[in-house]
Amino acid sequence: MLDLSAYLGLFFAAFGAASLLPLQSEALLVGLLLAERQPVLTLLAVATAGNVLGSLLNWLLGLYLERFREKRWFPVRERHLQRARHWYQRFGRWSLLFSWLPVVGDPLTLVAGVMRESFWVVLACVTLAKGIRYAVLTALTLGLA
Repeated sequence: MLDLSAYLGLFFAAFGAASLLPLQSEALLVGLLLAERQPVLTLLAVATAGNVLGSLLNWLLGLYLERFREKRWFPVRERHLQRARHWYQRFGRWSLLFSWLPVVGDPLTLVAGVMRESFWVVLACVTLAKGIRYAVLTALTLGLA
């Protein structure tokens, strides 16, 4: 039961960290790696899956965000939306390889949805970026680097 709760906790921490909420999953992953109770590759896969699915939720929200642009409660000002669009058009889908970065990474996936980026492109770029980030963190934690 301890393994299941560790995996679920890591998954939801990684999922939440990929949202626009200020959460972190790296500390939990490092703690689980240092405890040496679960297989390293399984922890890496669970963290990556949770983080990628959280980013895909951002992308999905971005797809439907503009439907509500004329509402008073709409959370994004028109000029910010235009600036994000311009930035994404300038740097394109490859900017999603920076989705692992703090602060700017999660909004990137939201903008990809607003820009109607392909699901498969978002999935591939985000999985690569976030998988590498967790792999590097794992290697540094276990002294493999």
